[in-house]
Amino acid sequence: MDAVIDELSGPGDKTSEPARRPDGSLDEGITVLVVDDERSNVESLEKIFLKENMRVLVANDAKHALDQVRNHRVQVVLTDLMMPGTTGLELLRAIKQVQPDVEVVLMTAYGSVEAAVSAMREGAYDFVEKPLKRMTIVKSVRKAAERGRLLEENRSLKDEIKALTKREMVGSSVAWRRVIEVATQAAPSMATVLVLGESGTGKELLARYIHDKSARARGPFVAVNCAAIPETILESELFGHERGAFTGAVTKKDGRFAKATAGTLFLDEIGELSPQVQVKLLRVLQEGEYEPLGGNTVKADVRVVAATNRDLLAEVQAGRFREDLYYRLNVIAVTAPPLRARREDVPLLVDHFVGLYAKKNGKARLTVARAALERMLDYAWPGNVRELENVIERAVVLSRGDTLSEHDLPEAIVKSSDTAPRSLDFPVGTPLSEIELRVIKETLKHTKGDKSLAAQLLGISTRTIYRKLDGVEGGIEGLEPPPAG
Repeated sequence: MDAVIDELSGPGDKTSEPARRPDGSLDEGITVLVVDDERSNVESLEKIFLKENMRVLVANDAKHALDQVRNHRVQVVLTDLMMPGTTGLELLRAIKQVQPDVEVVLMTAYGSVEAAVSAMREGAYDFVEKPLKRMTIVKSVRKAAERGRLLEENRSLKDEIKALTKREMVGSSVAWRRVIEVATQAAPSMATVLVLGESGTGKELLARYIHDKSARARGPFVAVNCAAIPETILESELFGHERGAFTGAVTKKDGRFAKATAGTLFLDEIGELSPQVQVKLLRVLQEGEYEPLGGNTVKADVRVVAATNRDLLAEVQAGRFREDLYYRLNVIAVTAPPLRARREDVPLLVDHFVGLYAKKNGKARLTVARAALERMLDYAWPGNVRELENVIERAVVLSRGDTLSEHDLPEAIVKSSDTAPRSLDFPVGTPLSEIELRVIKETLKHTKGDKSLAAQLLGISTRTIYRKLDGVEGGIEGLEPPPAG
C-alpha cells in the first residue's frame, strides 16, 4: 500500500492519510469511515478511497466505529449492514444520536435490499449492493459528503440570517437581569411560558430569547398575534383545515401549529382568544394533540410561549377567560418590566438604537447630547421600549448634524420632562418614617396611583406601600385598601 497506516486507539481501528497534492492540500477534505468485520473488504475500500484523495478511517465493529465518530470529524460512514454483534442498522441509530450530521451509506448483500430501504427511512443516505463496484461506491460516498456539506452551509446561512435579524437583549438594570435570569432557567424545559407586561416592553423579544436558548433553537419560531387575526378565521389559522371543511376551503392548509413543528409557537395577545379557540388550545396543552377543521387528530410537537398585556386573572374572574387554560399557560410567568421601572437602561438602549438606525440609514454614528439624554431619562415612556425606538429612529433620520440634540426629540418628550420630578429635599434630622412616607406619596403621584409600578421603582413590595400608608389621615387619592390574606 502506498500510504502510511497509523495505529489508533486499539487493534480494531486505524486511520490512513491519502497522498497529498504537490501544493500539500487534500482533495475536498472528505473523511470517510469504513466499518466492516471482513478485513479484506476494509483494505480494498481503503485503497479505493485513498486513490480518490480522501482521508480514511476504519473500524471492524460498531464500538470502534462510534469511537471514531466521537473523536474525528467524519463526513461519511460506509458500513456493512450485516455484522456480528451490533448490526449496521443499530450502528446507524447510534451514529445519529452522537453526530446527527454524519451521512451513512450502507453496504448490503443481495437479498437484504428491503432491510437497507428500511434503514434509509431511519436516516441512512444510500445503500450499495455487494459485490461492490468501484465507481458506484465512490459516487455514493461523494454525493453523501456533498449533501452533508450543503446541509451544513444551509444551516450556517440560516444562522447568519438569524443573527442579522435578531434583536439584541439590551439592559443591565436589576429589573431586567431578573427577567433574563428567569427566562434563561425556563428556556431548556418544555414548560409553557406566559410572558406578561405592557405593550412595547419586549414580550416577543423575550419569547424569541427563550426559543433561542432552548433545545428547539434550530426549529422554527412562529409568531401569531391573536388580536390581529379576525375571530372567524383564527381557529383555521392556528390549527389548519382540510379541503372542503367550510365554504371557500378549496385546498388543504396547514395551521401555525403544524408550521411550528419541532419549534416554538408564540401566541401574542393570548387574552383575545374566543371561548371556542380557548377550548381547542387547552386540549393541545393538556393532550398534546389537536384537530384541523374537517380533519383527524394530529400530534402537536410544539413548545408554546404566550403573551398578554391584560390581567388574565381578572379576565378569569370576569368569566372571559377559562380558568383551566390560564393555569395551563401560567406554568412559568415572566414579566417584562416597563421602561420607567428600568430607567438605568435608557442610556444603553439609546446608544443601541442610535447605532442601529444610523447604520440602517447610511449615516455616520451620531453623538447623543447630554441634554437630550437627560430629557429621555426624565420621560415616563408610556409606550416603553417600542416608543423609545421609534423616537430614536425619527431623531436619527431628521438630525442634520453629527449630534443628536434635544431639538431632535418630539415636543411631547421635551415638555413632559420639564415637569418631571427630579429630587426631594429633606432637612437634616427628619425622621426616617416621615422621609419614607413622603417618598412613597411622591412616587405614587408620579405613577398616577399605579401601586405596582411605584413598588417596582422603590424596590419594595406593594404590601409595604399599604402598610406604610395605613392610618395616614386622608390616605392617597385612588388608593384602595390592600387585599385580604
